[in-house]
Amino acid sequence: MTDALSHEASGSGVLDAWVPLGLLDFDPETPLTTIEKQGLTPVRLAWHQGCLREPQPLPAHQPPPSRMVLPRLVDGHVHLDKAYTWQEYPNLNGSYEGALDANLQEHNTRTSASVLQRGERAMERAFHHGLRAMRSHVDSGGSGAEASWEALLTLQQRWRSRIDLQLVALVPLAFWGSAEAEALARRVAASGGCLGGVLTPPWGSALVSDQLEVLLRLADRHNCGVDLHIDEAEHGPAEGMVQLLRALRRVPVSVPITCSHASSLALLPASRLERLAERMAAAQLHVIALPLTNAWLLARSQGTTPLQRPQAPIRQLQRCGVPVAVAGDNVADPWFPGGDFDPLALLAASMPLTQLLPWQRLGLAPFTTAPSAVLQLEWDGVLRDGAPADLISVEGQGWSDLIRCPPQRQVLVKGHWVSSSGARP
Repeated sequence: MTDALSHEASGSGVLDAWVPLGLLDFDPETPLTTIEKQGLTPVRLAWHQGCLREPQPLPAHQPPPSRMVLPRLVDGHVHLDKAYTWQEYPNLNGSYEGALDANLQEHNTRTSASVLQRGERAMERAFHHGLRAMRSHVDSGGSGAEASWEALLTLQQRWRSRIDLQLVALVPLAFWGSAEAEALARRVAASGGCLGGVLTPPWGSALVSDQLEVLLRLADRHNCGVDLHIDEAEHGPAEGMVQLLRALRRVPVSVPITCSHASSLALLPASRLERLAERMAAAQLHVIALPLTNAWLLARSQGTTPLQRPQAPIRQLQRCGVPVAVAGDNVADPWFPGGDFDPLALLAASMPLTQLLPWQRLGLAPFTTAPSAVLQLEWDGVLRDGAPADLISVEGQGWSDLIRCPPQRQVLVKGHWVSSSGARP
């Protein structure tokens, strides 16, 4: 049998491949003939009518597969409304303040047509790179807000059979106490999205605490999750997180709370970080780490190389039971000039920054199962009987083949192969 056989009309096929053991759900009695040192095991994946059948370990006498497989992946934090705007609105000093200024200039020029055109390009790239879901924050105040929402709601409907797109209303925290807050919350709830905001230091005032409580009550009333840009800074370690935890003690909610960035937590002493992480776990907070944009923007000082890089302390949070996903954040906009909505490129670029080891379960989870959990998707990304036949297939027999450069790939969607070139394995 060749490595892959597919029957397009019925959404059926077979593929022999190396798969991370942590992404396979076998019958407990299934004997595994091989588990490679890189955490991979060779299996035969079969699917019919768009659903996987139970993976079957390859017998020891079978030649080793020449391909690796991951599930279609999830990017839990992007900004579709500003993607691909770097060329017209560059941030040439690479600073946070420069990004903010350029972003505001760009925001004031937005039209529904311009956001839709850039967003369509982004969705095409994401789909052919192997993404099945994304959560996009949307600049939701000012002159470009209506155009951004109109375009992204159109994209959400246009792509709904291919990519699950969630939207987050990104506004200053004080907005949620304004007269316009209810209308925006209703719009977000109707789209299945989240309420958002920004908490960067200094955040020690009672006013900020009150604003957080207003946001939490509003989100709970509309049954919307909350996804905050929090502690994206190189000073004031965890000031935003401490405020959020205090607010949650006073206003407990039933909706999920996501903390994006959480960069300055890395500046805490180890003992304080552990205590904070335990409180975060008890409050059932989720974290989305954004290593590329944070490494680009934070702790930047002209003429020096930063000696400490603020970033979400992924492993420390995991050890205390906080689910952590890694996401791409910005793509070719004033906040970060790189990126292309490519989850494999994100994994490769994140490894030296985070020192996560994808051949370990907790090293791979931030790119696979954790994003599914944070976005509360129906499928957790584990390959099992009855799971969607949604796969990324690349040529290779180990992690080095996958990460040394963004590889050519074939993407299986509901049992049918798609790729930018139309090629099949």
